[in-house]
Amino acid sequence: MKALLSSVPGGPESLAIGERPDPVPGVGEVRLAVRACAINYPDVLIIEDRYQFKPERPFSPGVEVSGIVEALGPDVDGLTVGQRVIASVGWGGLAEKVNAEVGKCVSMPDDVPFDVGASLLVTYGTSYHALVDKAAIAPGETLFVLGASGGVGLAAVEIGRALGARVVAGVSTPEKAEIARAAGASDVVIYPTTPDDPRALAALFKSALPSGADVIYDAVGGGYAEPALRSIAWEGRYLVIGFAAGIPAPPFNLALLKGCSIIGIFWGAWLERNAGQHQHNNQALLQMYRDGLIKPLISERFPLERGGEAIRRLADRKAVGKLIVIP
Repeated sequence: MKALLSSVPGGPESLAIGERPDPVPGVGEVRLAVRACAINYPDVLIIEDRYQFKPERPFSPGVEVSGIVEALGPDVDGLTVGQRVIASVGWGGLAEKVNAEVGKCVSMPDDVPFDVGASLLVTYGTSYHALVDKAAIAPGETLFVLGASGGVGLAAVEIGRALGARVVAGVSTPEKAEIARAAGASDVVIYPTTPDDPRALAALFKSALPSGADVIYDAVGGGYAEPALRSIAWEGRYLVIGFAAGIPAPPFNLALLKGCSIIGIFWGAWLERNAGQHQHNNQALLQMYRDGLIKPLISERFPLERGGEAIRRLADRKAVGKLIVIP
């Protein structure tokens, strides 16, 4: 099979197409013929050895795929050859075939396209878990989303709106503002591309959130985190999603003064411990999609040999919505 391989630590330019043996599914695994692979931030980190997991090289990045079950390993129940599924695979998705654990596969209805299916699991799964399982967001609450035009950010905007929250989107350009509004944001804050003046940035956020944000969804971090935390409401929930702008160091006295909770969201580790709830959440997301409440914005599609370009666009914070690689 063809695969986009990481043979040495490095950026997306270090990836190259190569041939690998077809994977043999182990106990409780299935082999998928990959039809679409979505690009996510872990793909940026794992090829540079900056992710929590460091697979043996050569390996393919790619954590989120859709495809067709091609072969069953021992002790597989609930899936059959020929079945359409979405799967979280850790790595290996940027290839023509990949093994997936049965518990991390979700049956995909025939009316869900493969590229849409590959867009639902990680970003929407992360956002649904964060907003529902962790923040318990309620109708009428205010949700502030930092990085609202990216994959997880847009998912949070759509899910927050579907759950009845007032969504305020934080983005860096007017073009991204229009995308966030189209996804359901009630209001938009356009912040500077470099947070050089924390006080001015905090004032900007507070002007858009005069009563404070009940829930802050932060996929950006860096110098944006402390100004955002200053705009949180009393007993608000601050969701730590990712660090596209770097790892922040906000003063903890703000959490005390606001009586707020700072909640880490590590979706991958959570689903390892909560397979049943993971299946429930994904069925809820599929129903939201079929009801027209969410619709992944797939901005670009790439062939397998150009998968490194897709990862570079995400690394450079130039991606809008989801980027999909078609093997």
